[in-house]
Amino acid sequence: MTCSPGTCTPTVPGRSTRPPTASTRNRSSSNWPKPARPRRTDPRRMLEREVKLAAPAVFSLPDLEDVAAAVETSPVDERRLETVYYDTPDLRLARWGANLRIRQGEGWTLKLPSTSDGPALTRRELEFPGDAGRPPDAATALVIAYVRRASLVPVASLSTLRRRVQLKNRDGTLLAEVVDDDVSVIQGLRVQNRFREVEVELKDQSADRLLDPILARLRGAGAADEDPTSKLVRALGARATAVPEVDPLALTPASTAGEVVRHTIAVSVASLMRHDPGVRLGDDPEDVHRARVATRRLRSQLRTFRTLLDTEWANALREDLRWLGSGLGSVRDRQVMAQRVRSRSSALAEDDAATLADLAAELQAESEEARARLVLDMRSDRYIDLVERLVEASRAPALTADAQPRAELVLPGLARRDWKQLRKGVAALPDQPADPEL
Repeated sequence: MTCSPGTCTPTVPGRSTRPPTASTRNRSSSNWPKPARPRRTDPRRMLEREVKLAAPAVFSLPDLEDVAAAVETSPVDERRLETVYYDTPDLRLARWGANLRIRQGEGWTLKLPSTSDGPALTRRELEFPGDAGRPPDAATALVIAYVRRASLVPVASLSTLRRRVQLKNRDGTLLAEVVDDDVSVIQGLRVQNRFREVEVELKDQSADRLLDPILARLRGAGAADEDPTSKLVRALGARATAVPEVDPLALTPASTAGEVVRHTIAVSVASLMRHDPGVRLGDDPEDVHRARVATRRLRSQLRTFRTLLDTEWANALREDLRWLGSGLGSVRDRQVMAQRVRSRSSALAEDDAATLADLAAELQAESEEARARLVLDMRSDRYIDLVERLVEASRAPALTADAQPRAELVLPGLARRDWKQLRKGVAALPDQPADPEL
C-alpha cells in the first residue's frame, strides 16, 4: 500500500515533541520510496486483526501442532522486548484508543482504532523508522487532532518476555501468530507491576478459520476470555481508561435544552476527530465521507440551535467549519464521481469502457491532489485552533438563557421552524431543479 508522506528526524534522547502545525511539503512528497530501500522514511502500514486473552502467571503455551489440517507450527521463539510508550501528559492518545511506542530494534509503531464486526480487534497499525528520543513527524502528523499543541512524552516503559509460535500453511505462508507475553512495568529501576497476556494475531485472510480452534486450545490451557485492553492501558491503569476529551453527555427526559445542545455537538465532534487520521492516511474514502458528514452536521446543528447559542460564537465556528467542509467536499465529490464512472464501465463497449477508465483515473488523480491540499490545511494553525474550539464546544458551548429550560419545552419549536422553512424551500423548487437549487 502507499502511505501518507512523512519524515523522521532523530534528536537528542529524552526530548519531548510537539506535533507540527504547518507543512511546506510539496506534491512530490506523496511519491513514496520502495520498501526495499536500505533506510526507509515512510511508514509500513497494515490492518492488525487480533484477539487478546488474559493469562495466569504460570501459563504455558499449549501444543498447537494439530489445531487444524494442513497447518504447521514453528518451534517456540523466545525473546526480550523493551518498549517505551509516548503520549500527552493527560494521556489523550490512550483515551482515544490510540498508542505510539518505540521498541528497541524495531522502530516506532502507531496504532489507530478501527471498526470490528467480530471477536478480532481490528486496528490500523503503522510502523515508522526512527531513533529513540523523538517520535517521527510522520507519526505525530496523524494524531494532530488528538494531540494538537500538547507535548508527546514518555509515559510508560515495559519489559516483556515474549514466547511466540507461528502457524503456516504447507507452502510457507504465515497464517497466524500466537504470543505469550510476560510483561513487567518499569518505574525507574524497579518493577512496578506485572501481568501476562496471550495474543492471537491473524496474518492472512485465510486464517479466520483458525481463530476458534486456537482460542479453544488456549482457554483449555488456562487463558481467560477475550480482553481487548492494551498493554499500555494495563500499565497506566485508571487514567488511561478515562473517557476521551469529547464525551457526549448522557441525556434523560429531564435534560435541559442546553444539555441536548452539548450532547449533539459532542457526538459530531467525536466523529470528526475519530476520522481525522484516516483522512490524512487516505486509504479509505469512508473516512473523508464521515468527516464531511460530521462537519455538515455541526454547521446544521449550530444553525438549528442558533437561538440557544451566542450568535458571534456560533457564527465564527460555522465559518471555520464551512472552510473545512469545502476542503472535504472537494475530495469527496471527486471520489464519488470516480466510483460512479468505474461502476458503469462494465456495461459499455470496450472503447467506451476504456474512455471511462481514463476519466475515472483522472478524477482519482484530482481527488488525491485535493486531498493533498486538504491535509496541508489540516496541519495548519487554523485547523488546530478549530479542533481546540470544537473540543471546548463539546464540553461547554456558549449557551444563552433560552437553553436553560427542559428540552421538551424548547426543542419542538426549533424543529417546527426549520421544518416549515424546508417545506417552503422545497415548494419553491422548479419541476427539474438544478444541483445548486437542491
